[in-house]
Amino acid sequence: MLACMAVSLGCKAQTTIVDSFVYGGLMRTYRLYVPAVYTGANPVPVVLNLHGYTSNGLQQESYGDFRPIADTANFIIAHPDGAIDAFNNRAWNLLGVLPVDYIGFLSALLYTFIAHYNINLNRLYSTGLSNGGYMSYLLACSMGHRIAAIASVTGAMTADMKLACAPAHPTPVMEIHGTADLVVPYTGGNANLPVDTTILYWVSYNHCNPLPVVTTLPDVAVNDGCTAEHAVYQGGDNGSSVELYKIVGGGHTWPGAPLAIGVTNMDFSASREIWRFFNQYSLNNLATFQADELKSESGEVLTYPNPSAKGVTIQFNNAAERNLALYNNMGVLITEIKTHSQKYELDLTKGFYFLRIEEGSKYAVRKLLIQ
Repeated sequence: MLACMAVSLGCKAQTTIVDSFVYGGLMRTYRLYVPAVYTGANPVPVVLNLHGYTSNGLQQESYGDFRPIADTANFIIAHPDGAIDAFNNRAWNLLGVLPVDYIGFLSALLYTFIAHYNINLNRLYSTGLSNGGYMSYLLACSMGHRIAAIASVTGAMTADMKLACAPAHPTPVMEIHGTADLVVPYTGGNANLPVDTTILYWVSYNHCNPLPVVTTLPDVAVNDGCTAEHAVYQGGDNGSSVELYKIVGGGHTWPGAPLAIGVTNMDFSASREIWRFFNQYSLNNLATFQADELKSESGEVLTYPNPSAKGVTIQFNNAAERNLALYNNMGVLITEIKTHSQKYELDLTKGFYFLRIEEGSKYAVRKLLIQ
């Protein structure tokens, strides 16, 4: 059940929500920030902000803080917690060593938000620090039909991730990385690709201009022990681009963070630059499909009667493999169904439900009411 901190349930503006649900047999926890300007009248973007290894959503919310930006730009921020590993630390899918369905969890988390808020399905983004940056790259590679753009701070791709990467569309990518990072070295190592190799992979995939526009940022914080260069690879397919902030002498840190840990660049705010980058992109402009491409108007998918006294029929215009996921009114997954049928019957009790329909790279969301 969504529990609001600051105001009672109803979860209106400028609210921090702490909640959990069971997914894959594990209790998964998260924090959600609803900005001061949110009214529900118009669909808003969602930014996944993923913590680093050994950290958690609460710490990432404070360290890589987007809340003041969201309060004026009007987007919702999610701070989920990674699963506990063998060393009792929270982690994302670092090198694939944890037998946990991270993609499924984050997908279910996004749909939980959609069940409660007016979300723009074409404007879902992911960013993160270190291990959260790895996870953001993994989402770009494997959940591209939902994620419009990603940004990584001190994260990286692995060689295996690069080999298996299958982006669904030209994917805008931003990397922010220090050359003196001892945890995730800029030049690679410990299965991590060099940052420049990762950047060139996305430049090539997006068909960007391989010659970047490079700018040296003004060294306004002369005592922070580092400087910053900004490289922009422009002209990618469907308007995509790749950006790199190279922090010369910088450590394993979030530029502009309220708490400087180690050598932290203070010449710019990583949070502000990441939102500036995300704000340019929408999935329906980057991809040949829209996030809600399965349309009832065209007869691709029909749900009826809705509202209903008991059951709901889901009807498609052809027989094909589809995945159906049914959530209750609190966004908790009730059941998942794989079907090849052109018509499927759902027998439901009284209440509000949320149905996710996936067909290949296309998906749709339907709200169902049983009176």
